[in-house]
Amino acid sequence: MMLLERRRVAQLGALGLFTAAAVALTATPAAAHVTVSPSVTTAGAYTVLTFGVPHGCDTSATTKVSIRIPEQIVSVTPTVNSNWAVQKVMAELNPPIKDSHGNEVTQRVTEVVYTAKTPLPADLRDTFELSLKLPDTVGETLAFPAVQTCEQGETPWVEMPAAGQNPDELQYPAPSFVLTAKADADNAEASVQPVSQTTEESTGGTGVLSWIALVLGALGLVAGGLALLRTRRAA
Repeated sequence: MMLLERRRVAQLGALGLFTAAAVALTATPAAAHVTVSPSVTTAGAYTVLTFGVPHGCDTSATTKVSIRIPEQIVSVTPTVNSNWAVQKVMAELNPPIKDSHGNEVTQRVTEVVYTAKTPLPADLRDTFELSLKLPDTVGETLAFPAVQTCEQGETPWVEMPAAGQNPDELQYPAPSFVLTAKADADNAEASVQPVSQTTEESTGGTGVLSWIALVLGALGLVAGGLALLRTRRAA
């Protein structure tokens, strides 16, 4: 009888550890995406967009990241990143437009390209910031397709969901978010739809599910210990 009870104790402890490991593994995102996190999502407001690059192309280091700018946006000011050379790709506006100060604008930024001075290792991350004025259309989804070039291969984060499609089904979703009304500014975080921000962008972070896994594992071990104690007392 004691041998049988000890086996049950071992099985309970093993079950707790297995549960913790299984949930922890499933809690880790299958792939962390390039994401965009706006400081403000209010339509017509100025914002700083933070693009996160969480990993390389499989095991290959990142050498360049190209971010396409939506047509509704004319001017973009990149923040300096000492690890990267930055270039703004321009296109002619026909006809020209007037800016908020009444000045004639003849060109717009179509793309911002970051080229690594030293390749970014596949197991490290980096971020890029762009300052710009958001369009006035409340409810519009702004997408910033990004192409990540590596020493070997590239990853095009350019996919957009079709009507009614779940964005989580996309393999390489484009960084995007929804423009909110001023009254919804307090709920801006809920309106952001980063492709990562499951990010978070990180593949190794400890999320809520991971903590649940640890608790379940601990409960399994406690149950096993109590059963062992009862067995010894009975003996």
